[in-house]
Amino acid sequence: MFDTILIANRGEIACRVMETARAMGVRTVAVYSDADRGAKHVQMADVAVHIGGSAPAESYLRGEAIIAAARQTGAQAIHPGYGFLSENPEFVAAVEAADLTFIGPSAEAIRAMGLKDAAKALMEDAGVPVVPGYHGENQDPEHLSGAAEAIGYPVLIKAVAGGGGKGMRLVERPEEFADALASAQGEAATAFGNSDVLIEKFVQQPRHIEVQVFGDGQNAVHLFERDCSLQRRHQKVIEEAPAPGMTEEMRAAMGEAAVRAAEAIGYKGAGTVEFIVDGSRGLRADGFWFMEMNTRLQVEHPVTEAITGVDLVEWQLRVASGEGLPKRQEELQITGHAFEARLYAEDVPKGFLPATGRLAHLAFPDGARADSGVRTGDEISPFYDPMIAKLITHGPSRAAALRKLSRALERCEVAGTVTNLAFLGALAGHAGFANGDVDTGLIARDLDALVVAPQAGAPEVALAGLAALGLLEAAAPATGFALWAPLRRAVQLRHEGEDLSVYVHSRGAEVHDVEVGDTVIAARRVGGRWMLEGQVAPEVEVNGNLVTVFAQYGLAFEVIDPLARDAMAGGDMDLIEAPMPGLLKAVLAKPGQEVSEGDKLAVLEAMKMEHSLLAARDGTVEAVLVEEGAQVEAGAALIKLAEDGEAAA
Repeated sequence: MFDTILIANRGEIACRVMETARAMGVRTVAVYSDADRGAKHVQMADVAVHIGGSAPAESYLRGEAIIAAARQTGAQAIHPGYGFLSENPEFVAAVEAADLTFIGPSAEAIRAMGLKDAAKALMEDAGVPVVPGYHGENQDPEHLSGAAEAIGYPVLIKAVAGGGGKGMRLVERPEEFADALASAQGEAATAFGNSDVLIEKFVQQPRHIEVQVFGDGQNAVHLFERDCSLQRRHQKVIEEAPAPGMTEEMRAAMGEAAVRAAEAIGYKGAGTVEFIVDGSRGLRADGFWFMEMNTRLQVEHPVTEAITGVDLVEWQLRVASGEGLPKRQEELQITGHAFEARLYAEDVPKGFLPATGRLAHLAFPDGARADSGVRTGDEISPFYDPMIAKLITHGPSRAAALRKLSRALERCEVAGTVTNLAFLGALAGHAGFANGDVDTGLIARDLDALVVAPQAGAPEVALAGLAALGLLEAAAPATGFALWAPLRRAVQLRHEGEDLSVYVHSRGAEVHDVEVGDTVIAARRVGGRWMLEGQVAPEVEVNGNLVTVFAQYGLAFEVIDPLARDAMAGGDMDLIEAPMPGLLKAVLAKPGQEVSEGDKLAVLEAMKMEHSLLAARDGTVEAVLVEEGAQVEAGAALIKLAEDGEAAA
């Protein structure tokens, strides 16, 4: 066994590999970019080496820097994780040339599966069923159109290199083929530097079922299947194992085909053979076809670990160090059912836009495995995939595992960025999915219902108002003293674009009546816990002017600064003035800068609080009239916008 390994990756997979290596007594080396100096995987490792700038091309894709770090730290082997250089045969060859061990397959095996057309031809020779299609070298448009006619519409045009849905087009009628081909080839050339495509029969009710294989370079075993049909734009969202509706006959047929595929290329290590399955007639042994092989550990490997009790990373390290396969095929069995949900920082209602932000709070519930590469206080960087975590649940049955997943998603707490938690929760509660009626089109068909943003009720609004006023703290600030009537306080909130007024009537530090519209919510502190109308209140996180109530997968409220609003509401839209005497803590605007309505231009410190001064309209900054750090009077002119149609001097 190795004494020291280097993990050529970051985030949750780097942490995942380190956990197993640590349990095996193996020393670990992390590599990191500028953006990852304080990252979780850096702190977990025994040694960490800086390898370059924040962009992947300047760090995690620099094979020579990674190999140099391994030699510098005495690592005998390199684990690639997934993504980055994990399926780069040139990197594998360079690792071996440096007299290091690559924890994964050979460069030849990766090359064999690297191009879809060549891989399909190889699989046909090995007796693995492949989707009817054209995988030849002739890329003439007329020839490809003729191949599509022979296969029969609808067909898929697919780039021979790469993945992730790039260079892929569905063509349902002959007259659409030429435009779709040109579009697919252009996208493939841009994404992969290779415009070649293949043509395949489009399966009408497709399911994506893959088989986990593991080889020692000569022999291979399979660790059963995973269903990855729940996808959006060819990106997996929730995976499960085993596949719902799977028969023993089909499982045996798929497993044998996957093992033939692995042994045909002398595969070593963990890999996944992906099949497209026709779900229109149920799962049948004659209804699956080879799509591609991923020559690495998959993101969704934890569900296989959950149902088999196998640590796939431990197997990787053992086989790479020269040991044989840890188990024979007959020793492997399925126990229960498992799900994995991918938690991302993304704005679902805005088209699943990737999001950034600092995690003000991050907590995962008991009863679920959480593989994560970030912690509270970490930044979701724009340079990398915005995954926050993978939540994995296991139960004795599919229904039990799904209930645990739903509960885990409800209890997951994230503040500081938008997430897809509510979307995942809606999927977990989808009636068709619960019944096992899954295919790759499910999300697209029901997308409108799945992306509805949760709406805060009066109790959540009341709780956010109490938090914004600092009234939930164990030793709340003095709420005043009133002989005949409760003290009344007010706060303005904004949720999902709606402004909300909250009025709190306090009868002491632990007794409040909160007015939200026409509703009054009784808030009482009982036994150290806050109760709303007799129900235990959710947890709350306050970060600056953002309040997150951990109900309905996380409800975010912005605390509206009345002084900032007053600054915007002034008569002169061109001039930003100090609403009260104070210290100009920060000046963010610069002459010539283009700004939008609501942009923060300066920060005024007054009455022991910071107040943001915002642009009242879109425009260009003409002049900054005071210096940062200046003490200003109420009404002092701070920043001037150019009049409409004029440029800044």
